[in-house]
Amino acid sequence: MDKRNIISNKSKIKILFLSAEVTPLAKVGGLGDVAGALSKALAKLGLDIRICLPFYGLIDQKKYPAKKIISQLTVPVGDTNEIIDVYQTNLPNTKIPIYLIKNNFFNPKKIYSGGRIMLDGKYTRQPDDLNRFAFFTLAALATAKKLNFQPGVVHANDWHTALAADFIKTLNQQNNFFAKTKTLYTIHNLANQGLTKGKNYMAEGVLNSDLVNTVSPTYAKEILTKEYGAGLEKILIKRKKQLSGILNGIDTDFFNPATDKFIKRHYSVRSLAAKSTNKTALQSQLGWPRNKNTALVGLVTRFVRQKGVDLITEKFSRLNCQFIFLGAGEKKYEDALLNLAKKYPRQFSVKIKFDERLAHEIYAASDIFLVPSRFEPCGLTQMIAMRYGSVPVVRLTGGLADTVNKKNGFTFKKFTASEFYKILSQALKIYYEKPKAWQQLKLSGLKQNFSWDKSAKQYLKLYRKPRRIDKIKNFC
Repeated sequence: MDKRNIISNKSKIKILFLSAEVTPLAKVGGLGDVAGALSKALAKLGLDIRICLPFYGLIDQKKYPAKKIISQLTVPVGDTNEIIDVYQTNLPNTKIPIYLIKNNFFNPKKIYSGGRIMLDGKYTRQPDDLNRFAFFTLAALATAKKLNFQPGVVHANDWHTALAADFIKTLNQQNNFFAKTKTLYTIHNLANQGLTKGKNYMAEGVLNSDLVNTVSPTYAKEILTKEYGAGLEKILIKRKKQLSGILNGIDTDFFNPATDKFIKRHYSVRSLAAKSTNKTALQSQLGWPRNKNTALVGLVTRFVRQKGVDLITEKFSRLNCQFIFLGAGEKKYEDALLNLAKKYPRQFSVKIKFDERLAHEIYAASDIFLVPSRFEPCGLTQMIAMRYGSVPVVRLTGGLADTVNKKNGFTFKKFTASEFYKILSQALKIYYEKPKAWQQLKLSGLKQNFSWDKSAKQYLKLYRKPRRIDKIKNFC
């Protein structure tokens, strides 16, 4: 590690990290992975980082025991007050504190709610997520003040905590506790903005934060255009000087074929032939004949419009390969894939669920990994796939364009089923006819460094940047 990037104890930067998800305590998607892994990488650089997370009912208190550190803290919310308790646990295998904020807002057994829940023996309507996460953000700031933890930077993530900068400005009118606190706002997915009547949470985050970043260099450029800006391109252009793109990393300890507890047989760049054992094991598990020579094509994703799963049509059944798809999402996409599996059971297997073990088994077993996204702020699965020696076939957008090239995978630009089919056909042709070239593609992917080390140092540079000086009143 570059010692020049290590911060001395006397000059430690204090970071209050706000996220709706943190792996492994509470995760739905990539946001949780980023929050957990980036925090560890930042701590290794010597930063004093504290994470705030709602105390969801789904958090396993046996796995992650927490101690109450604050009782009955009053948090003003408009004309009323809410009471919170705060518990502390640590990010597993680290000394990084996680402050779990407990309130009836976060009782459900799921992260994102809506509808009715059982509370104190009675059904009640759960507050909508917009109000829940606005309250969480305010409660996190109140927690920091109560603990006398004066952060140099509040790092807010996605729409859930986008109001942090706005709240800090309001609080500084009451006292100066956050007077020297900068705000960094990270956009993980511009499509999810936190829209409510008369307010756009993500727009507020972009407008009010000192610095704004997103999760890959290419996506930072794309979102300045109408095609990818999701209606916010005008205000993003106004903040262009404060906008940057930092590529996400992956947890290379957790995603490591040499030590992975979920897979049948361990392997590495020096023992890549052992990967085929994982393929035949998965084939058997899925009820297919064991054949290490048949190309196995994997996909692990949410089945939603963004992910481009609608490009996978019946025509793909003509290809000489097997497909294993894992994920869940919108019913129309789930049904379309399930129909393919029903019609072509020897070629398609579709599992509608989230299953960590099976995901790892697919990474370890697959020869080819698909990421045909309409847009992709960063994408983690293509990095994980390469880490496991699976060659990615991706659409050239966002972080996919920053991580996949002709040396380690295959790309297509035009978002059509025919283009996708064409590039996958080319990949299969090389797989079957040019084994030496295929081996080089696998080795190139395996040798990529997708750890958080480089990205964490880039975040450190952002934390050290001066506060914003521009004044933006609106984005109309």
